[in-house]
Amino acid sequence: MSYGIEMTLKDSLAIQTKNLTRRFGALTAVDRLCLEVFRGEIFGLVGPDGAGKTTTLRLLCGLLDPTDGWGWVAGFDIARDADAVKDQIGYMAQRFALYGDLTVDENMLFYADLFGIMGAERRDLMARLLKMTRMEPFRKRPAQQLSGGMKQKLALMCTLLHHPKILFLDEPTTGVDPVSRRDFWTILYQLVKEGVTIFMTTAYLDEAERCNRIGLMHRGRLIECDSPEALKKRMEELCYEVRCRDLRAARAFLRDLEGVANVAPSGETLHVFLSPSRTSAEIVQDALAANGLGPSVFRSIVPSVEDVFIALIEKAG
Repeated sequence: MSYGIEMTLKDSLAIQTKNLTRRFGALTAVDRLCLEVFRGEIFGLVGPDGAGKTTTLRLLCGLLDPTDGWGWVAGFDIARDADAVKDQIGYMAQRFALYGDLTVDENMLFYADLFGIMGAERRDLMARLLKMTRMEPFRKRPAQQLSGGMKQKLALMCTLLHHPKILFLDEPTTGVDPVSRRDFWTILYQLVKEGVTIFMTTAYLDEAERCNRIGLMHRGRLIECDSPEALKKRMEELCYEVRCRDLRAARAFLRDLEGVANVAPSGETLHVFLSPSRTSAEIVQDALAANGLGPSVFRSIVPSVEDVFIALIEKAG
């Protein structure tokens, strides 16, 4: 019975890693990564620059060999069966190799030739992708004359030409305007409806909230992994939005105060995590007033993914 359950779980996984590690000399870029990504979900790997996100992506795509540990993508070992992995996936790097002097159509035709997509299948697939991305009016425009958002759409279309089961996207909306980011996500949701699994990295924590599940990565290690809502509810500390006259001085004071787990600026307020077993909003409010930093207003809030990530990094540190 347990064997059957184990096989069912394995069949539902698009990606799985066990202690996956990659070192570059003395630097450990990915440190014992254990991860499971289910078929048909959007999984976001979130972290600051240098966290190990791109290295993880390149490992999973078979572009780098692991130093240690194992990884499976679409049922294939990423080290032993790298070519088989590449047949099952689409990989869109931060700088996708578009040809600026070629038009949208010509770029797509070039990649279709690379993938061996010919005849009626190519015509139908190109037409469907152009319609899905709303790029039909720009078919004859050279890629170098496209906006940043349009270039990303074109890169995505070229990546999708060979019907990948799993789509790897490395920070696909970096430098893209908000309207184009929204359009891009609409396309991703449509792809998931069609059965594609999406694994993406992003530095935009607000964008990570659109993923089904996210992994928070810091210094090569996965420090948390769950749905955005579950991560917010998992925090033991209570989150407050704090308003006062001198935010800079208040932040410096609160960082060393008993029971304050984390304090970070957020616009014209501070977001403060308090440990309920060690302090309370009233005690902290009185402490601010006693040190000439009042009056202050505390409002209980649901933390954002960004708040949670910053607090978890503070704990990890």
